[in-house]
Amino acid sequence: MPLQLTRSELQCSGNFINGEWRPANAGNQYGVADPASGTVFASIADSDAQDAAAAVDSAAAAFEAWRGRTARERAQLVKRWHALILANAEDLARLISREQGKPLAEARGEVGYGASYVEWFAEEAVRAYGDMIPEPARGKKMLVVKEPVGVVAAITPWNFPLAMIARKIAPALAAGCTVVAKPAEDTPLTALALVQLAHEAGIPAGVVNIVTASRAQTPVVVGAWLADSRVRKITFTGSTAVGKSLARDSAATLKTLSLELGGNAPFVVFDDADLGAAVDGLMAAKFRNGGQTCVSPNRVYVQRKVYDAFADRLVARVSSLVVGPATDPAAQIGPMINERALDKIVQHVGDAIERGASLLTGGKRLQPEGSAGTTFYAPTVLGNATRDMLLASEETFGPVVALFPFDDEDEVVRLANDTPFGLASYFYSRDIARVWRVADRLESGIVGINEGALAAESAPFGGIKESGYGREGSRYGLEHYMHTKYLCMGGIK
Repeated sequence: MPLQLTRSELQCSGNFINGEWRPANAGNQYGVADPASGTVFASIADSDAQDAAAAVDSAAAAFEAWRGRTARERAQLVKRWHALILANAEDLARLISREQGKPLAEARGEVGYGASYVEWFAEEAVRAYGDMIPEPARGKKMLVVKEPVGVVAAITPWNFPLAMIARKIAPALAAGCTVVAKPAEDTPLTALALVQLAHEAGIPAGVVNIVTASRAQTPVVVGAWLADSRVRKITFTGSTAVGKSLARDSAATLKTLSLELGGNAPFVVFDDADLGAAVDGLMAAKFRNGGQTCVSPNRVYVQRKVYDAFADRLVARVSSLVVGPATDPAAQIGPMINERALDKIVQHVGDAIERGASLLTGGKRLQPEGSAGTTFYAPTVLGNATRDMLLASEETFGPVVALFPFDDEDEVVRLANDTPFGLASYFYSRDIARVWRVADRLESGIVGINEGALAAESAPFGGIKESGYGREGSRYGLEHYMHTKYLCMGGIK
């Protein structure tokens, strides 16, 4: 079924370089499939190293003029982009839903969420303050100024096709950087539409460039950027393995990096928690986007005294979730992005059951009525999970909750931190002393305390340990796109 957009020009198929749409250098294309049906519904440019270099040529040529604009001028253009995103929200939501599979209501929410970062950084552009330093001797003035790093390469994932690229491009533009972007091969169409809207907003040619590539060609495109000394920063959201590879391969030119990588989020329910609120928080955090988020709770630790009561409440909620394609207005959980993702979920659930976990609900593939898709999975709750199971050490990235009983605070903090990852953690307790103790001891960049919805444009988003470094959103997010320069003037009489 063809995409039904109010503005057909938002369904783009080429690369956007130096202010114009163009096919891939070699003329190659690849297909984009609807995960709800497996049907290819669009063909887009499959780029090579020459396309990647052309994008950098364009961004490098545009950099001096863009950084030379006043912060207010840049802010006004980014604000126009924000207004166009909101004006075209329904078309953008339909693109997200079609290529990523999430229900349309969630896709609409993503448009608003992504747009909030664009608005935030438009406003932050005029607040990139420096400092004056008290001089150590007479006749001197010492000050600190902030400058854009240069050309930024933004590499984004498939789970939030609009929000992830918006929260990378917006701060780059606000800081005075120019951008080359490569969206995930599974979900490029939303990013292309977003760049078209940036063009319509009046952002000059060369300031934002985007190239698309298949899974096979992605290393070629990204490799060209890693080797190019004109690219001064890489910002990436994705797996820890790829993040480590980017860090290694960018070392030759000493690029700065912002890496938002994998997680293995613990969710802790203490026996003094409000169980209703804890279930609500877990449902919101776990089943958003079908569990395909980097901050999705992967290990749910429940204190033994309330374990059964919590499990009963949770199973009742999870078993009532409606699974279906985005075209079904009742759907709450869409398909997994592809067969590889589904295979990992099946492997994790199977391994857990083999090792003694109890299946409380779900645990199977689904074929929703009226859908030809093969990547749907029933929302699942597993009980009595243990540390030796795959889902205890690997990110499942799907609609699976594993419940681990625990006895005391020290034990659960030790278990929660027993991972190389450190993106997000959650816990529920009504003991204020415990709240401060546990928040202080959890090893993660983000901690949800009696709260399941963590992300906001005004808050710094990012992890520690092998979940990466750098922050997105907030005033700290702008700093990662800027250098600090110290100026010292003498001879002042």
